[in-house]
Amino acid sequence: MASASSSSLNLENVPSVDLMTELLRRMKCSSKPDKRVILVGPPGSGKGTQSPIIKDEYCLCHLATGDMLRAAVAAKSPLGIKAKEAMDKGELVSDDLVVGIIDEALKKPSCEKGFILDGFPRTEVQAQKLDEMLEKRGVKVDKVLNFAIDDAILEERITGRWIHPSSGRTYHSKFAPPKVPGVDDVTGESLIQRKDDTAAVLKSRLEAFHRQTEPVIDYYNKKGNVVNLPAEKPPREVTADVKKALS
Repeated sequence: MASASSSSLNLENVPSVDLMTELLRRMKCSSKPDKRVILVGPPGSGKGTQSPIIKDEYCLCHLATGDMLRAAVAAKSPLGIKAKEAMDKGELVSDDLVVGIIDEALKKPSCEKGFILDGFPRTEVQAQKLDEMLEKRGVKVDKVLNFAIDDAILEERITGRWIHPSSGRTYHSKFAPPKVPGVDDVTGESLIQRKDDTAAVLKSRLEAFHRQTEPVIDYYNKKGNVVNLPAEKPPREVTADVKKALS
């Protein structure tokens, strides 16, 4: 975040409509209850579709640990420098460092009402370290939303995904096909399939996911804050289930 003097200069150049929109958003958010939510689910389970809806509805900040690590490294923050040292050696970034980066992020105004954590914690130890950090702040994880879905349904969902690289527009050969197969509707450019989106890669990712996250779900189950969402339902119905779980 910029210092007060430079950020006030930046605000002078922000269009009034944007300032008003943000002010109205903050006023609307001020009456919302705090929420700290963890999303758990395999690739393709719909977390990416639901998280912006949850974020806007409850005024939470979205914390994706991969993006946060990259941002900390780019910003050369003390934690970012440590993270870069580990990455350069080809080592995994330590759990304490990742929790430290989450702790830093929670100081931002956008995280005032709470957060959505996606992709973390992936192990029981990480879950414990996260809980310890939150406890020091006098808060706790309120809900763990488990996007439960059958592996066979996922395979159909994922292996049908096609992407337009430069815009990020996504299509699906069955559920949201482009007007012309293999071609972006807007630009007419070719679509690609991500290397991760093949059946073989998916199978190994799912095996790793189940192996890693089942202990995490068990850990939070003991605390009584897991909600299992039937994630094979259409997105609208999943959204309704999410809102019910968080109300």
